[in-house]
Amino acid sequence: CNDVAEDGIADAFLAIEQKQSELLSRIPFGSKVSHVYNPLVYAREPHECFVRKYCRTRKTVIFLGMNPGPFGMAQNGVPFGDTPHVVGWLGISGQVEKPRDEHPRRPVLGLGCTRREVSGQRFWSLLRELTADGELLQGPWFVHNYCPLAFLLPSGANLTPNRLPLEARQQLQAVCDAALLSVLALLRPDVVAGIGHYARDRALAAVATSQDPSLTPRVLCLTHPSPASPKANRGWHSLALSELLSFGLISEDVATKARVELCSPPRLVGSEDSGPSHGNAASMVDTG
Repeated sequence: CNDVAEDGIADAFLAIEQKQSELLSRIPFGSKVSHVYNPLVYAREPHECFVRKYCRTRKTVIFLGMNPGPFGMAQNGVPFGDTPHVVGWLGISGQVEKPRDEHPRRPVLGLGCTRREVSGQRFWSLLRELTADGELLQGPWFVHNYCPLAFLLPSGANLTPNRLPLEARQQLQAVCDAALLSVLALLRPDVVAGIGHYARDRALAAVATSQDPSLTPRVLCLTHPSPASPKANRGWHSLALSELLSFGLISEDVATKARVELCSPPRLVGSEDSGPSHGNAASMVDTG
């Protein structure tokens, strides 16, 4: 998954995540949380494959998600990891183990997961249309999650970090803010595009603590593609294109071309959409 020439940045990035993971493992998240999944551990191989393939140089734009979604990164270690895109477009491979304590209603199936991550399906479809051969990801753009952990309620429903008990949330944010600041210092982006308000707000908080006067990325907010968002469900693709255009991240020509391609998107290997089989959108929020 890597051509060893520029592994220094990838190694440093993975070291930041390793420290973040170790510090997060010491936090008690309270009785409300029945299971904690850390795909940096059990999905280390595909996650490292993603980092070594796409995080090898300085980045101008970082898209920042919140934390792993139940059928995305929680399955395969890739942010917004919709399986057909992870395998068929990003070209990610690797063995996925089981979490130390697996919830019976949220089994980890790795790259064999057939359930679609709707947020990831929307997000990666858009990036695929903007950069058919992936040059933006291999060059100036990168996708990263603020927190690497997924939290489950006793029912198996997803609990996002912003809904953790206050003390646990504050401890998590202290760790993740510091890790994000280290990532920004390493990759030196001009823009951090938080995917959703929480990611945007944490990026602002992290940057505000910087002692480096040269670390001044623009922090923006891209509407989250979650199926729990009525705004996203009214047409996230067009909305996101308009936002990226207004941010100055894409040109009008690129946006127009992507709108045309939306009418006939290419199929990916294993792209049959199994769709949600149980639960509701609000209790199974796709966060990344």
